[in-house]
Parts: sequence; C-alpha cells; structure tokens
Amino acid sequence: MNQITACVVPLLLCAIGVYALYKRVDVFPTFLKGAKTGLQTALSIFPTLVGLLTAVYMLRASGFIDVAGNALAPVLSFLGIPKDCAALVLLKPVSGSGGLALGSEIMKQAGADSYAGRVAAVMLGASETSLYTVSLYSGHLGLRDTRYAVPAALLGDLTAFVASAFFVRLLFA
Repeated sequence: MNQITACVVPLLLCAIGVYALYKRVDVFPTFLKGAKTGLQTALSIFPTLVGLLTAVYMLRASGFIDVAGNALAPVLSFLGIPKDCAALVLLKPVSGSGGLALGSEIMKQAGADSYAGRVAAVMLGASETSLYTVSLYSGHLGLRDTRYAVPAALLGDLTAFVASAFFVRLLFA
C-alpha cells in the first residue's frame, strides 16, 4: 500500500505531462505562469494572514477567549453546548490551529470519550474557520465590504456547533 501511495504523485504528474503533449501545450512556460500567479496570490494574502495570526495569538495569550467563553457558557449551555466547549465556539471561526489546540486541551481535561470531548471533536470537523476564510478572500480580492458573508458564515458555524452537540447527545447518550 505504501508503494502505491508513493507512486501516486509522480504518476499524476506524468499523466498531466502526457495529456499536455497530446493537447500541444508547452508545459514549462505554463508551469512558470502558474507558479508566478501562485506567488502573487501568496504575497497578496500575507498581510491579512499575519494580522489574523497575531490577533489570535494575542487573544489566546491574554486569556480573553477563556473569559468570553465563560461569559457565554450559560447561553451556549441552553443550546446544548457544554461549558468546556464555549471557548472553542469563539476560537474555531478565527483559527483552525488555535481551535485544534483548544480541542486537544478539552479532550485532555475532560477525556476524549466524555460528552465535552466528543462534542469538541465533532465541532472541529463540522465547522469552518469562517472569519479567517472570509478575511483571506476579501483581502486577496481587495473587498472592503463583505455584506452578508460574515453573518452567514457565523450563522453556519453556530448551526454546526449546535448540531454537533445535538448529534453527540443523540448518538452517544
């Protein structure tokens, strides 16, 4: 099995090369053009990425995420989301890696098979880093007004969080 996986990328590249020859596409200049476009895209989103990562790090280091999570815990509890997952609800839309670290902490403290641990695991898989994604796309495209993108994305995340708690309770209770 490992030999097959090791061969997939080289075989795919060869297949693309053969197809390009068949279609009479000059592969190397096309590759260079794509690499240039990719580099320009990376450079254009870099400031947004640095700003977001800095903000997430500052919020986590200051303890704001935990304080805000504790403040929202009663409302989230009403929605079926355990108190242990309140900070995750705030952090996941902004940072996938921060959400993953927080989910790992929840599973270490509460246990991976606990209700909170299972809800955290499902939340991590069911939701998106929506604010991060919207800000990267908007920054890359130069958009100043996101209109309904942010509220719709946050509503989608909230729906994923509530559904995670509901289905964990339904399937594992």
